[in-house]
Amino acid sequence: MRIESKHQNKLSGVLLTFLFAAIGFASYADSIPSGFSHPLVWRLGAEVAPAWVPGTNGFLDGENPLGRNIRNNLSASLRAGFSFAPDTREGLLYKGLYQGIGLGYTTFYSSELLGTPVSAYIYQGAPIVRFSPKLWLGYEWQFGAAFGWKHYDHETAENNAVVSTSVTARMGLGIKMHYDMTSRVRLSFGLEAIHYSNGNTSWPNAGVNSLGASVGVACLLGSDKSSEEAEAPAWLEEEADRGRWFYDLIAFGAWRKRIVNVGDPPTAELCPGKFAIAGFQVSPMRRLNRWVAVGAALDVQWDESAGLAPYWVEGSSDENIKFERPPFMKQVSAGLSAHAELTVPIFSVNAGFGYDVLSPRGNNRFYQSLTLKTFVTDKLFLNVGYRLGDFKEPQNLMLGLGVRL
Repeated sequence: MRIESKHQNKLSGVLLTFLFAAIGFASYADSIPSGFSHPLVWRLGAEVAPAWVPGTNGFLDGENPLGRNIRNNLSASLRAGFSFAPDTREGLLYKGLYQGIGLGYTTFYSSELLGTPVSAYIYQGAPIVRFSPKLWLGYEWQFGAAFGWKHYDHETAENNAVVSTSVTARMGLGIKMHYDMTSRVRLSFGLEAIHYSNGNTSWPNAGVNSLGASVGVACLLGSDKSSEEAEAPAWLEEEADRGRWFYDLIAFGAWRKRIVNVGDPPTAELCPGKFAIAGFQVSPMRRLNRWVAVGAALDVQWDESAGLAPYWVEGSSDENIKFERPPFMKQVSAGLSAHAELTVPIFSVNAGFGYDVLSPRGNNRFYQSLTLKTFVTDKLFLNVGYRLGDFKEPQNLMLGLGVRL
């Protein structure tokens, strides 16, 4: 009986040791606050970006009322952004991550032709490689809207054949070198590409692109605590990088314009009015680490403008062109796509490549998508996406809501 008692005491001691260790570990884990539970680290700054405008259409190449080539632009932005405090979970796991809002002004040196659009956008960036505590190379994406274009309409069709709305989307991607000149002043310089488009919600939709340099300065507001001060514990990094599955369910809608080839020989006709889009996506994704997830998706979409050509009313054209309504299933596409996603706090950026197994007549079967997911809770997000065909044909926006399971 004494031997059994001694073994029981040893076993009890081991169990108690593990229990107290587990309680201590859980308490330590709970002691690391979330990013928004501590004051954010704010920076206020400005950027200037001279850029080259490639001649992607005739209007930019001089086929305009002034006979002027549009080859340059200059943008200036005021920006307010924040990082997570270095002693929070997000600050420890995503060192150097920053995000914020910007207000910008762009001139193409041809206000009579394009106007001088003003932009409002959100941005996010993070280090790719650090050369020293003060010098690092990082990426940055931007997404927002540009207002004030001198745009196409039927009365002044020649004034701007590349933008048909006063408001367009503004999408940017850049690579930037950052240098902390002092503990409060940060300089940046790099390259960025900007694309302006209305997402095929109106026509024409040739869009405008630019590629150029950016130079900026940002000043720290408040605390000068550096994100380099704290190191994430190994268990936190291991947990964040642990592979796991999640499932995104997205419902979206939009509207678009459509050009249809009708008659014999086929003639391209711009259909009057706008057409509705509705769809959903089911996407199982595997998170490889804290930054990257990959997976597949089932994409189903109904397009009111799809498959119209066989239902053209012969003899109708121009503003009076008419079509019989196609059966519902003749306007539905269903495809499978592969996806890669940048997963960071607040935002996720998703790129996809897919093929429609079921496709309305006249649609591109090979499609691409680029989506920004903005999380309003841990599970619920806003979805803003854009879909192309064969890397060149604008198809439609994807505006909706999603849930992550």
